Amino acid sequence: MKHLVYIFLFISSFLFAQSGFEKGNVLYQKGQYEQAIQAYESVLDSRQQSADLYFNLGNCYYKLNKVAPSIYNYEKALVLAPEDADIANNLKFAQKLTIDEVKEVPKVGFAKLLHDFTGMYHYNTWAWISIVFGLMFLGFFIGYYFSLAAVLKRIFFFGMFVWVLFLLVSVGAAIFERNHFVTDRPAIVFAEVTEVKSEPQKASPATFILHEGTKVFVKEILGKWKKIELTDGTEGWIESGAIREVK
Repeated sequence: MKHLVYIFLFISSFLFAQSGFEKGNVLYQKGQYEQAIQAYESVLDSRQQSADLYFNLGNCYYKLNKVAPSIYNYEKALVLAPEDADIANNLKFAQKLTIDEVKEVPKVGFAKLLHDFTGMYHYNTWAWISIVFGLMFLGFFIGYYFSLAAVLKRIFFFGMFVWVLFLLVSVGAAIFERNHFVTDRPAIVFAEVTEVKSEPQKASPATFILHEGTKVFVKEILGKWKKIELTDGTEGWIESGAIREVK
């Protein structure tokens, strides 16, 4: 009986989320962006989320010229759909509304080459690639085991080593990307203007100022303060309430 209740609640939640999402879409088409946001937010309140939902929320906030919420929701959408060109394109438009111009210091060396390779796919995609390579290895192993001809045995034997190599590379890439996803903690500045301190205390002098919509990366948390890093490598401490983490 308990399982039936859980199933009923799940279905009810799903149907409610769908109705809220569709209602938001209708309101968006009518140009009623504030009401559309409320409809979309009701879906999030039911613990349902999707890239399309965050994308549409970002569009609503962008139409209302609300910089930080639009960028935040586009970033949330990219987490769920990292290869979506439409989301990335709209995010670039929203980022043009920000005040701060932070340069991105290019990475060099082996670490950059490694990340350029593993970053071609999401870690879930690498996992599926690993499964395919594992099946290919299994197929060649079966071929080697049952083949009678010496030539075929050599081909299957050599092929097993090739697929094992590909399998190890893909598994390593999946693990590397997963670790990067977990340790990478992007956040968006929501405060209209906020000071970044040299130390995690109000009395500490401000090293620089940030404005809403700027993207930062959280490196450490100490009480009500968070140590952040910009894309140019600059670091400092900011009050936790001034930013909102994407993941």
